Amino acid sequence: MMSIRNTLTVVLLAVLVFLGNAHAAPSDKPFAEHKIVIQISDDDSAKQTLVLNVANNLIKSYGVDKVDIEIVAFGPGLRLLFAENVNAGRIDALVDNSGVRFAACNNTIAAMTNALGYAPALNSRSKPVDAGIVRILELTDQGYTLVRP
Repeated sequence: MMSIRNTLTVVLLAVLVFLGNAHAAPSDKPFAEHKIVIQISDDDSAKQTLVLNVANNLIKSYGVDKVDIEIVAFGPGLRLLFAENVNAGRIDALVDNSGVRFAACNNTIAAMTNALGYAPALNSRSKPVDAGIVRILELTDQGYTLVRP
């Protein structure tokens, strides 16, 4: 029984890694004047709220089409993207109304899966990436400004 569980975990992680490699910056905001990547690596609910507030304030200030935002969650900050997080509705609204993207670190997913004994259920609006910090570096190399509230 344990062997089947381990095999399923490895297969799940392989699929997530494959999907994570396909997570590139979209071109659906060709007129964005500001490209922002926001890091969340804390399990502090106040910081999670602050990250979402920062994204919302950027959109209000610059307009939906003038700012491109990706929020990258890793380490304890991945809890922002748990399916049952109290901010799930705000995440949905940011994706639906403003095109904000949410990236979930596969390394953290694997570590949490190992610690919990099961894969955490993530918000369906999040996209897995190989490693959160690597995703941040990729985006900063593409001209994104890193914001860490």
